[in-house]
Amino acid sequence: MSRNAVLAATVSLTLLALAAPALSQTELAVRAPADAVTRAGYDRADALSRSVFWTNEQQLNPMDPVAGVKLSQALRELGQFDRAAETAQGVLVVQPANVEAMLEVGRAHIARGQAFYGIAALEQAKAAAPRDWRPLSLLGVAYQQVRRPDDARAAWNEALRLSPDNADVLTNAAIARIGEGDAPSAEILLRRAASQPSAGLQVRQNLALALGLQGKTAEAEAILRRDLPPEAADQNLRWLAARMRPGQVPSPALTEASPTARTWSSLQGG
Repeated sequence: MSRNAVLAATVSLTLLALAAPALSQTELAVRAPADAVTRAGYDRADALSRSVFWTNEQQLNPMDPVAGVKLSQALRELGQFDRAAETAQGVLVVQPANVEAMLEVGRAHIARGQAFYGIAALEQAKAAAPRDWRPLSLLGVAYQQVRRPDDARAAWNEALRLSPDNADVLTNAAIARIGEGDAPSAEILLRRAASQPSAGLQVRQNLALALGLQGKTAEAEAILRRDLPPEAADQNLRWLAARMRPGQVPSPALTEASPTARTWSSLQGG
């Protein structure tokens, strides 16, 4: 090898050696936890994007309770209920008094149809945050799912005492009434819920359900067509019509055993 070639190789190796520490620092900076602004921005992202982001955050710091709770929420919204429950439960290992993690444990078990396993966490959240309506609202859903309707009503009544006319609580109570075949009383609750400024699409869609199950098709259709694309509205109306045929029980298919059953919730897309 010529003298010039040897000199060039030596210079190249020296430059690479000098660059290596800088690259390592850059990699460390990329792997640092996101700042508060970036984290807040992901609250507005879709569930899949949030699950990827919070998975990375949790890998950087497995002891980060915020990352754990946010990841659990995103997984639940993606339908990964078992993982969501496990993730939230893991947060409670790190922070046993974390109310947000307790709520996510409850939500995940309710969503996977096994509310019994979330009741203890929700009751713990209720004790830890006695002025918070959310544990009570979720407890009502959990109690209803495990066939404790009296406890469910008591929980929702207490939640409404803490947060009068809360649309979420009213909607949960109304869905329970629909499941019991009492669409008229569900309609009353849902009209109260729909009149609240915080009421969203889901509240109006459930009101349409309560109306449709009573044969008030015109008003139900008007609500559906305001909120949904024509094809989705048509699909929901066909679903309602099928349940109003002679011999059909006028209650939503929210408790159908088959995991592939076409339910009111799946038709709404939410």
